[in-house]
Amino acid sequence: MPGAETETLFTGISQLASPGAGQQRGAAMRQLTVTQNAAMLVRKGTVVWVGQKADAPPCEHVCDLGGAAVTPALVDPHTHAVWAGDRLADFEARVAGQTYESILAAGGGIRSTMRATAGASIPELVDLARPRLAALLRSGAATMEVKSGYGLDFPSELRTLLAVQLLGEETRATLLPTLLLHVPPASGRADYVRAVCQELIPQVAAEELASAVDVFCEREAFSVEETRTIFRAARKHGLPFKLHADQFHAIGGTELACELGALSVDHLEASGEAQIKALGASSTVATVLPGVTLHLGLSAAPARRLIEAGACVAVGTDLNPGSSPLSSAQLALALSVRLNALTPAEALTACTVNAAAALGLSDRGALLPGQRADFLALSSADWRDLAYTLGSNPVQTVYVAGQPIRQEVSS
Repeated sequence: MPGAETETLFTGISQLASPGAGQQRGAAMRQLTVTQNAAMLVRKGTVVWVGQKADAPPCEHVCDLGGAAVTPALVDPHTHAVWAGDRLADFEARVAGQTYESILAAGGGIRSTMRATAGASIPELVDLARPRLAALLRSGAATMEVKSGYGLDFPSELRTLLAVQLLGEETRATLLPTLLLHVPPASGRADYVRAVCQELIPQVAAEELASAVDVFCEREAFSVEETRTIFRAARKHGLPFKLHADQFHAIGGTELACELGALSVDHLEASGEAQIKALGASSTVATVLPGVTLHLGLSAAPARRLIEAGACVAVGTDLNPGSSPLSSAQLALALSVRLNALTPAEALTACTVNAAAALGLSDRGALLPGQRADFLALSSADWRDLAYTLGSNPVQTVYVAGQPIRQEVSS
C-alpha cells in the first residue's frame, strides 16, 4: 500500500454500503446507499469520492480489493475491556440456578472483579486487555470506547484510565477512555459522591485521562439525584457524560439523561413507554447491548420500538467479564438483528454512524466525502454477510484512515 499521505483509488468493490453521515434517527436508519461495482478515492486518510468504478477519477495508486463488499468500519461505543481476574465461578453458579444476590453475598460478582482489578498493576492491566482489544479489532471495530469502573478506589480508577492510554498508543485504532462510576461504596455514599465531583473528575479532566464520564444509575448503584450531581460536575469540567440505565429497573435515569443532554443511555432492557418516548424526542443516543441479553437471559432492549419512536439507536458489545464476555463487534451487530429486531441495514447504521454519535464523533461511520476512511473489506461480495454470519469472521481486512492493519488484525 502507498503511504498515508498519498492518494489511493480502491477498486474491485462488489458493493459499497454506507449509511448517511452523522446521527441517523428512526426510519433514516434503514436508508443505506449501496453502490454496485464501486470505487472509492481516499486522500490523506479521508474519503474524497465514492461512486461506480466506471466513473472513477484518474489516480496513480490503485488498490484492487478483489470483489469484496465494503462497509464502514464498526464503532464499539460500550466496552469494559480492562479488568483483572475472571468470573468463571460466577458463570457456573448462575447456570446452576444461583441468584446474582447470592453470588454477590458469597464474595463473587462485580466486587470480585473490582478486588482483582484494584490489585493489578498498569502493565498487568495492559497485558490482560491487549488480546481483548485485538479481538474487537479483528471483528471490524476501528474505534472502541473503554471504560474504567472496576476500581475500589480512585487510584485504581486512574490506573485503568492510564492503561487505556497506553493501549491507545500501541494501536492505529482509536481508543476512547471513559471514567465510569460503577457502584457506590457500602457506606459513606455522600462523601464518595462529593469526592468524585471535587477530586476525581477535576483530576481526570485536568490530566485529559478520559473523554467522557459515565454513571450506573440503578437501584443497587447510583440514584437519580446522585447521578445528576455527578453529571453537573462533569459538565463543569468540560467532560461529556453518558449513562448506564434501565438494565434491571427504570428508575428515572433515562429521563434525566435526555433532560441534561447526555451523549447516550446504554442498556435499556427494562425501558418502558416513558423512556422510549423520552429517547425518541431527544438527541441522546439509545445504545443497546445484545450480548447481555444472550449471556444473562434478560429481555432484549426495545430497539424496534425505539426506532419507531424516532430514536437514534446504537449497538455495542458491552465486553466485560460478568454480563457480556463478547469480544466481537460484528457478532454484536448480528445479534442485534436476532435479539433486538433490527434489520441488517439498521444494524449497520447502529454499529457505525450512530455508535460514533454515542461517543460524540461525527467524522466516521459513513463512507462519504469528508469522512475518515475507516472501512472493512469483507470476505464476501454481499455486505449483508456482516449481519448474517455467526461463529466465523466475515471481515477480511480492516482499514484505518485508508491503510490496512493486517498485522494487528492477525495478531
